[in-house]
Amino acid sequence: MPPVTDHPLRYATVNELHARPFPALDLPCTAVMMAFKEPVDAAGRDRARDRDHLIDLIDRNGGAHPQPDATHFSGPIGRTELKWESHTEFVTYSAFTPGVSSRPFDPVETEVFPEDWVQAAPGGRIASVLIRIEHMPASMGELFARCEDWFVPESLALSKVVDGAAVIAGDFRIDPAGNMRFAVFIRPGTGRRRIGRIVQRLCEIEVYRAMSMLGLLRARDLSGKLNQLDPRLSALVSGLDTTGGKGPAPEAALHDLLSISSELERLAVRVSFRFGATAAYEAILNQRIQVLREERLEGRQTFGEFMMRRYDPAMRTVKSAQARLETLSTRAERAAELLRTRVDVDRSAQNQRLLESMDRRADLALRLQHTVEGLSVVAISYYAVSLASYALYPLGKLAGLSKEMMTAVLVVPVLALVWLGLRRIRKSFH
Repeated sequence: MPPVTDHPLRYATVNELHARPFPALDLPCTAVMMAFKEPVDAAGRDRARDRDHLIDLIDRNGGAHPQPDATHFSGPIGRTELKWESHTEFVTYSAFTPGVSSRPFDPVETEVFPEDWVQAAPGGRIASVLIRIEHMPASMGELFARCEDWFVPESLALSKVVDGAAVIAGDFRIDPAGNMRFAVFIRPGTGRRRIGRIVQRLCEIEVYRAMSMLGLLRARDLSGKLNQLDPRLSALVSGLDTTGGKGPAPEAALHDLLSISSELERLAVRVSFRFGATAAYEAILNQRIQVLREERLEGRQTFGEFMMRRYDPAMRTVKSAQARLETLSTRAERAAELLRTRVDVDRSAQNQRLLESMDRRADLALRLQHTVEGLSVVAISYYAVSLASYALYPLGKLAGLSKEMMTAVLVVPVLALVWLGLRRIRKSFH
């Protein structure tokens, strides 16, 4: 059977998931959920610290310890049912306490997690949810009145969920105590485990919303850096198509391009994990809202509509920053290709000029060679005439010719013979 996952970056077996049942809740009751995350390298954190923090809370209430290397735990701490889960980047603590305070969303209800214990947690608190679960009021008018009294009407989200089994309400505003507040009104006859699943979905919606919003902070920081790199890259590309030697030198352009490319690569490495996790958290959040099967109540906005108006723009900002980073990286690669083409063209022009210079030098060398050959004929002929005159002088003396006359007679034939001999030698080389 293929693995399944309840977290974008953490896989679990089917048996492990079955070991973590949904809490079965009796009415009325109060649910408190807190999530903690290390500020740096949360995925590679020391998980033993998370377990020690859990054991500290259990020991304060005299409960049983979890198994070694456990990634989840459920057990009572006093009159409260505690559920702990360790995810890839964060840990969640959920506490379900029977009964509700007469004062709606009283901060006292979160004292199941003592303040000093919260302050000693590894990392920081990224989400804190306080949920009030009670029976459905006798009339919709009474339900609306409670919700408008408990929450900010302008941002109130209200809907019927899970085929009318419950009505959920919340304004997604943090109260002075630092808690996100939700109310769940349960229809009579709804099973205890169905109530637990509804409450757990609300907790998951909030924690995954908080985790995905970390990508927005990274996207805003990334956009500022891209705003600085974009003009530099545009100016570099514009300078590559200049003619007449007015553009930057290839060495300077290459230095600037390497600087831009290395910065883009550093940014990509820095944000790739966060943007990938944000996309996964967004998908889980949308899936959790879908399984609630919301129905509109008298024109009030649903949780899905609230997320579409307030949450989706943030996720589109993250996706836009990610796409812009990829676009700039692609542009840098194309600029490198253009720069390489320009260098190749300049190199070809230099080679052409070098070949032309070599042709001119070869032509001069040929001319010089012809000149030397002419001088060689004269020099060889001079020595040949001298030798011939010495050899034929006795015959010339018998013929009554003087030495000077004999030399004069030999000059023309010797020149002709030498010239013909050198010409034949040159032709044999070609």
